[in-house]
Amino acid sequence: MRIGIMGDPWAGTWDDMQDEVRWAAASGAHTYWLAQVWRYDAFTVIPTLGALAPGMQFATGVAATFHRHPMTMASQALTTNLLTGGRFTLGLGLMHQPVIEGMFGIPFAKPVKHMSEYLDIVLPLLAGQPVSTAGELWTYHGPVDVPGAPPCEVLLAALGPQMLGVCGRRTAGTITWMTGPATLRDHVVPTLHATAELAGRPEPRVVGLVAVHVTDDVAGARAAASANLGLYGQMPSYRAMLDREGLADAGDFVIIGGEEQVRSGLEAYRAAGVTDLGIAVTAGPADRDRTRAFVAGFLATG
Repeated sequence: MRIGIMGDPWAGTWDDMQDEVRWAAASGAHTYWLAQVWRYDAFTVIPTLGALAPGMQFATGVAATFHRHPMTMASQALTTNLLTGGRFTLGLGLMHQPVIEGMFGIPFAKPVKHMSEYLDIVLPLLAGQPVSTAGELWTYHGPVDVPGAPPCEVLLAALGPQMLGVCGRRTAGTITWMTGPATLRDHVVPTLHATAELAGRPEPRVVGLVAVHVTDDVAGARAAASANLGLYGQMPSYRAMLDREGLADAGDFVIIGGEEQVRSGLEAYRAAGVTDLGIAVTAGPADRDRTRAFVAGFLATG
């Protein structure tokens, strides 16, 4: 299992993010996962972060498709991959209907068709092939030319059976968040593997993005996690995953407790079939150093 760090684009400043990347690299993290949100542009900052950590991989975890035409996405991904020396993976996702429609006023129409047509354009372009396709939702006729850029691997945020089908048939694997080990073991991993096998594709990557907080004040940490992450539980796709796992709210998704308890929680993801683990440190100032020290030790022992 490859173990990396899930960056928090909301926390702190640009200097704090650079500090986190330096710490992740020094601790032996395989990948730094950075979500594209309405703050720093992930494609812009990753090459600079990559220069701070020459041996580490980088990935968007994830970039939403509704905001960027697939040609633009391919151009940005290839440029990022060029500037990081081939150390970039493009993680794509739909985001969520309440966000896409409520914040941006974009209809969240036909999500499976939306993603299928998006991949019809972005996948060939990332492989250096021109595209000529006129879909119901996405159209492009032409190439993307980023001289010297190596091809870019694509992962797809997929949780439901239809999107997992698209993911398994067409991409290198899935990226999950708010998805516990039992749900991964019993739903995500077998569905994805079966679909990829039928399509004759290699064994897919299964990325589990998780959050940890090492502390003696479990009740206080749980209350803080529920307050800070509560919005995730209101997103339909995440709510479905929390329900599958038997979790009351998004705060219950965070692995909280002493070092051994948190280690046991992380090992459950390995047992569930996760190939890549991205660990987010959600501890506040009182426990951040202790949590980081634990994560560094977990990275060292693999």
